[in-house]
Amino acid sequence: MTMPDPRQNPTAFLRHLYDVAVQRAQPLQGLKEHLPAPPKGRTLVLGAGKAGGSMAQALDALWPADAPLSGLVVTRYDHIPPRPAGLKQRIEVVEAAHPVPDAAGLQAAERMLALTQGLTADDLVICLISGGGSALLTLPADGLTLAEKQRINKELLASGAAIGEMNCVRKHLSRIKGGRLAAACAPARVVTLTISDVPGDDPSIIASGPTVPDASTCADALAILDRYRITVPPAVRAALEAGLLETPKPGDAVFAGHAVHLIATPQQSLEAAAQAARAAGWAAHILSDEIEGESREVGKVHAALARAVAQRGAPFARPCVLLSGGETTVTVRPRPEGAPKGRGGRAGEFCMGLAQALQGQSGVWALAADTDGIDGVEDNAGAIVTPDTLARGRALGLRLDDHLDRNDAYGYFSALGDLVVTGPTHTNVNDFRVLLIL
Repeated sequence: MTMPDPRQNPTAFLRHLYDVAVQRAQPLQGLKEHLPAPPKGRTLVLGAGKAGGSMAQALDALWPADAPLSGLVVTRYDHIPPRPAGLKQRIEVVEAAHPVPDAAGLQAAERMLALTQGLTADDLVICLISGGGSALLTLPADGLTLAEKQRINKELLASGAAIGEMNCVRKHLSRIKGGRLAAACAPARVVTLTISDVPGDDPSIIASGPTVPDASTCADALAILDRYRITVPPAVRAALEAGLLETPKPGDAVFAGHAVHLIATPQQSLEAAAQAARAAGWAAHILSDEIEGESREVGKVHAALARAVAQRGAPFARPCVLLSGGETTVTVRPRPEGAPKGRGGRAGEFCMGLAQALQGQSGVWALAADTDGIDGVEDNAGAIVTPDTLARGRALGLRLDDHLDRNDAYGYFSALGDLVVTGPTHTNVNDFRVLLIL
């Protein structure tokens, strides 16, 4: 990839750094490094996540041609990459809905549990886990219907809850998450290969940790539901209160001999982008790969830092590039009756907060996008902010405050022609944000 000149084309330069970050998160390299040896018995592959299709394809390519291999992986609709000519498909890949689960995800989870039947100590289970797997691998707890699980999931997504909080609830309302898939694989050995999309890279949070121990409790899940005023059926609440929906805990013998390997992380992608900028002669600073919080507020904090650099050359000398990652949240605001529905996700909401706080600051450009290529449920990955974002918006009769009030980043940046559209990237290390200060 040729590096665009940021002085001549700032937005192309930002998009290039995003592409570098996404390329670093592709699974082939990391899988090769951590691939286990074929076992005495058979090898079963199970998996879920937005990167599931590309991970399964990479494993198919790397696994010895003469070694038995079969399995089932579920990914998001339209997230199966084109298959290279001549590559035999030994792992079945199916599609389901994200971020709200559907019947296809339920069927995939049921099939996976069925495939674990009859495994022996001579067998190996390779689990391919990536972000998005929690919604894609849905198997409601006893007493909970799919419709109720969908409603709870929607309310969690709109509540502003952090990813760890959401996944704590999901684990305890599931028959496959929170280590339960690993328990079903016993006595076979389980090797989990995962792409992290969560702050801190905790495998128990990625896709709600279907193959790793869970330290959270039913009481924790109840507290989160109460905090965000989300109801569950009375029978399910009673089961949570009685601890009947508890997950396998650290130290449980079911996890003996298992291994977990992170094959791609947000920090690695940020470092790849920083290295690309430095190789072109630009100072690059990684703020953090673990930034959480309300998206628009995180945007305002980034704006304050960018303004300080642009106006005073501190705390970083200009010109420079600032990078950050993590997983922010969006609390969906209530809409007045009849008001148009807002569209957009975390990246777009960040960009609105950033543009509002920058107030047209000269010399500052920014891009925020999800590394899976989808910002929320829209067809864009994110958006771009330029020094004249607000001025161009006003010229079109747009008020940024109005769009913020209804969480409508898509409508605002689409009108400006500043959406970042990539299509599915077949990986997912979550938020990518880059600011260029000249």
